[in-house]
Amino acid sequence: MSPQVPRLWGIHARPGNGALRWFLVALPFLLCIGLYLVFSDIRHQENPSDKILPTFSQMADAVDRMAFTEDRRSGDYLMWVDTLASLQRLLLGAGLAAVLGLLLGLNMGLFPALRSGLAPFITFVAMIPPLAILPILFIALGVDEVAKTALIFLGTFPMITRDIYLATLKLPREQIAKALTLGASQLDIVYRLALPQVLPRLIDTVRLALGAAWLFLIAAEAIAATEGLGYRIFLVRRYLAMDVILPYVLWITLLGFAMDWMLRALLRWKFKWYLEVKD
Repeated sequence: MSPQVPRLWGIHARPGNGALRWFLVALPFLLCIGLYLVFSDIRHQENPSDKILPTFSQMADAVDRMAFTEDRRSGDYLMWVDTLASLQRLLLGAGLAAVLGLLLGLNMGLFPALRSGLAPFITFVAMIPPLAILPILFIALGVDEVAKTALIFLGTFPMITRDIYLATLKLPREQIAKALTLGASQLDIVYRLALPQVLPRLIDTVRLALGAAWLFLIAAEAIAATEGLGYRIFLVRRYLAMDVILPYVLWITLLGFAMDWMLRALLRWKFKWYLEVKD
C-alpha cells in the first residue's frame, strides 16, 4: 500500500488542480483586499475626506471619469490614450531590444572572434544604470518619443543579448560538427540549426525583461511626456489623487500580467519540447 501524499503541508505536498489549488491561489489576493478594506474604513471613519486610502466606490468613480468620460479640454478618454501611448513605447523599445539582442547574442555564441570582441563590451554596457543616463538621452535625443524608446531599448538590450549568448554557448557542439559534416554552411548553422533552439529562450528572457522595461517606461514618462500611464500617475500625485493612482497602478500590473501570460501561452503552443526539457 503506497503512502498517502499530503495535499497541503510538507515538501512532498501535491495540492492538485482542484478547489484546494484555486483556494491557495486566491488566498493572498483576498487577504490583501481584506486588509485594504479594513484600513480604508478606519481612515475614513476618522476623516471622511481622507485621500490616502480611497474606498472602492471612489476608485470606481475615478475609473469611470478617466476611462469612460470624455475629457472636457481634449475630448479624449484619458486612460485609453495613456495606455496606447505607453504600450507603443514599451513594445517598440522592447521589441527592438529582443530582435537585435537575439541576432547579436546568437552570432556571439557561435563565432569566437565576434565573442572576443563584443562580449566584454556588452558586459560593460550592462553595468551602466539606464536611469543614470536618462538625462543624457533627453539632452542628446530630445524629450520626444525617441529618447523614451531608447531608454527602454538600452535597459533591456544588454540583458537579452547576454542571455541569448549564454544559451547559444550551451548548444551541443556535436550538432554543429555533424551539420558541417553534412554540408551545412555557416549561415545554415546560425539560422537553421541554432536559431530554432534559442527562440524559446528568447521568449523566456523577454518575459524577465518586461519588468525592467515597465520601470524605464514609467521613469521616462514621469520626467518628460504629455500622455502615458507614468505621466498621468505623476501628474495627479500633486493632488494626492490616490483614487486615480491606485487604479492606474493596478491597470499597469494587469497589462504586464497579460503580456507575460501571452508569452507563456506562445511557449506552450509553439515550443512544448522546451518546456519539457526545462521541467
